[in-house]
Amino acid sequence: MNGFKQITPEELSDNFFRLIAKDWTLITAGKPENYNMMTASWAGIGCLWNKNVCFLFIRPSRYTYEFTEKLDTLSLNFFTEDYRDTLTLCGKKSGRDFDKMGECNLSPITLSDGGVAFDEARIILNCKKLSAANLDSFDFIDKSVLAAYADGDYHKMYICEITEVFVK
Repeated sequence: MNGFKQITPEELSDNFFRLIAKDWTLITAGKPENYNMMTASWAGIGCLWNKNVCFLFIRPSRYTYEFTEKLDTLSLNFFTEDYRDTLTLCGKKSGRDFDKMGECNLSPITLSDGGVAFDEARIILNCKKLSAANLDSFDFIDKSVLAAYADGDYHKMYICEITEVFVK
């Protein structure tokens, strides 16, 4: 992992509201021989159960969901604006029917737990799943958010411990 420095989650100084909602993250799950990644703008960072955690949302219709369900680890990769086109591609095209890696020009790297991240990222959060819950229309107190689910394709929410942080 040339060019990366490992830090603690508490040492992160970036604005995660901007990183997630505006800059986006690339969620990656799987092993080097078989993985997928998807762009996401719905996630969060915080503290839960005396652990540094992230929480993220993946629809079961997404190809990355299959990888996330099979393994206990995943990574969140944050990039500079130079990679906006790559993130757009990874959000619009499914790895189920399209060779994302062949088109993305990203360099996969293997993390200590055998998961995958990308050398071009400027921040990598390596994460271990702690909890997962399927969202359902009955769970929403503010029914206005149901507009995000017009097709009924509700997300599954994952709460993951941040086990390693790497920055450039």
